Amino acid sequence: MAESVKVLPQDIQEIIEVHEWDMRTREGVQRFRELKAKSLPSVALDGDLVYESLIPMQQELIDEILRRYKEKNQNE
Repeated sequence: MAESVKVLPQDIQEIIEVHEWDMRTREGVQRFRELKAKSLPSVALDGDLVYESLIPMQQELIDEILRRYKEKNQNE
């Protein structure tokens, strides 16, 4: 999953902040529980669990990122 994010186009990379948690650490397990995720891979956007148990197609991930970005920045 992390690789899917790393290969996003540069213009998308510039508007996102990526955090990757290692499930072998206490912090990773805690974050997994906070998101109420049930399986890996999981992707959260803006603290919302959006993708679970699947790796979205690149365009689907881009579309969701842009939708959320536009919602957050509609008044600018």
